[in-house]
Amino acid sequence: MKNTKLSYSFLLLIHAVIALAVFAVPFLSKIYALIIPIVGLFIVYRTKNENNEVLLVSAYLVGVEVLLRMTGGNLNNEYIKLSVASFMLIGMIYSSFSMGAFVYWIFLLLLIPGILVTATSNDFSTDIKKALVFNLSGPLCLALCSIYAFNREITFAQLQKVVLAMGLPIISITVYLFLYNPSVQSVVTGTQSNFETSGGFGPNQVSTALGLGMFVFFTQLILFSKSKKMLILNGVLLLVISYRAIVTFSRGGVITAIVAIAALLFLLYYYSNAKVRGKLALVFILTGIMGVGIWTYSSMQTSGLIGKRYANQDAIGRVKKDKLGGREAIMDAELKIFFDNPIFGVGAGEGKEYRRKALGENAASHNEITRMLSEHGLFGIFGLLILFIMPFVLYYINRGHLYFLSFYAFWLLTINHAAMRTAAPAFVYALALLNVTNLKTNNNTVEETITS
Repeated sequence: MKNTKLSYSFLLLIHAVIALAVFAVPFLSKIYALIIPIVGLFIVYRTKNENNEVLLVSAYLVGVEVLLRMTGGNLNNEYIKLSVASFMLIGMIYSSFSMGAFVYWIFLLLLIPGILVTATSNDFSTDIKKALVFNLSGPLCLALCSIYAFNREITFAQLQKVVLAMGLPIISITVYLFLYNPSVQSVVTGTQSNFETSGGFGPNQVSTALGLGMFVFFTQLILFSKSKKMLILNGVLLLVISYRAIVTFSRGGVITAIVAIAALLFLLYYYSNAKVRGKLALVFILTGIMGVGIWTYSSMQTSGLIGKRYANQDAIGRVKKDKLGGREAIMDAELKIFFDNPIFGVGAGEGKEYRRKALGENAASHNEITRMLSEHGLFGIFGLLILFIMPFVLYYINRGHLYFLSFYAFWLLTINHAAMRTAAPAFVYALALLNVTNLKTNNNTVEETITS
């Protein structure tokens, strides 16, 4: 147990050092981006994916994506999604996949009509190749991750290693943010999303990554802190990551994290007896106290502006007409496109050009649901139904997945505010399809998972 703790602390330290390195020498970020898949390939080849090593490598890639983007290390915007998709294919070669996963092959087939519509388009203002890659890399990544993960057996201990692999690079992101912007007070002047507190990168994506980190280290705190030192360490990590997530002034990632954490607490409570629920009540109270504390500190550091942001007000307290930062207009335009083109849609990637004509500006979609409708029409509806329904079908059969609701909620909420800009929602969605074993729902086992 001692060695495990030292190893965990060492991994955290290494990722803090990585942040220092890429901040001091930005070019190292590109080297880092190249090393990860190379090392990952070596690990998978050496182990023959015996213990689902492709999930560990892919999880790490998912966690590091935003760090690479904000430090200029990403080779291109689709680098991580295509890398994760490639590792899933490698995993299938070594470990095959469930025949039941055919539904996600159907999902891929449903994307083809939209591709054909785009390929036969007479709109020469659209870079067809770029449009297709940008808009389909996310669904492709999701489908391949889902095919690999579909009903695949994994122990809860193995799953937590995958979850932690996503969280470790988020430590690097957090440290980098403090190096880039040590004083939040000096750069917060309004209630709009803040690029300075987001490391100079898109606040929406940074908030999404940090929100994922909030969930990861919340699980570490309440389920895997078996000593006071570990309890304090994980508690501090959770608070610090939460603070940096809040002060990005991008609400999506924070709200998503809160819902994912609430979903986990719900399932823990549901699978508990009266005695364990008593301990969980203490966890609820402590979680509430931590939440109030970090919100109060964030409010102080932003001179109360963060409260106005979440109340949808500007800096002087006036309520904004637009509640979703301009997303309503984009969603309305996409729905109109769907009603005008209900069968085939306007083609994968063509929605942006239609929105430019309707709104007078190049506005990329932030909502994967309305994008699927506008660009794929009826085929998009069928594809979405597969994505919505299949996780619950598997969960009905296999009830041992403690993180199921959290993963599903993270995917659903993220694609509604950040589309599939990053690989995170695709990969986390697939994790909801796993068949998690060795997590019995009897009272004794649940009690052992709760920190005393």
